[in-house]
Amino acid sequence: MLAKYIQNANTDYRRIRQRIPLGPLRTETDYNRAVTVLDEIVDEIGQQETHPLADLAETLGLCIEAYENVHVPFSDSSASEILRTLMEEHALKQSDLSEIGSQGVVSEILSGKRDLNVRQITQLAARFGVSPALFMPIPKKPSKRPSSRRRIANRR
Repeated sequence: MLAKYIQNANTDYRRIRQRIPLGPLRTETDYNRAVTVLDEIVDEIGQQETHPLADLAETLGLCIEAYENVHVPFSDSSASEILRTLMEEHALKQSDLSEIGSQGVVSEILSGKRDLNVRQITQLAARFGVSPALFMPIPKKPSKRPSSRRRIANRR
């Protein structure tokens, strides 16, 4: 039964991969296609974090992020740093970003006191012509637990 399940999963995954570039993005073409698909998904789901496609958007965002970590210079920057840089490049003030909130909201985002939400990310990506993944928070890597051998030695 497990073999049949894996065979069906393989068939389904191949069919999905033809439409959505899930997995490692190896070329700029793959990357651009992934960004386009993510943009379309974000347009579809809007601010609905419980939408059935929200997990797919997050997974695709992680694939894009992995590519950007290697190929895009902004990858080590926080969303607030990226936004600040884009504002400087476009000679914008906080009051120029009214589409993402009041000047106070923009100030809190730039200071790192507030995270961007899906709506704000979508609007900023459209305004600056960049991938929404650029503004998505980088997931923190869990700290490694000591090996079982080390835990046992520490008990003694």
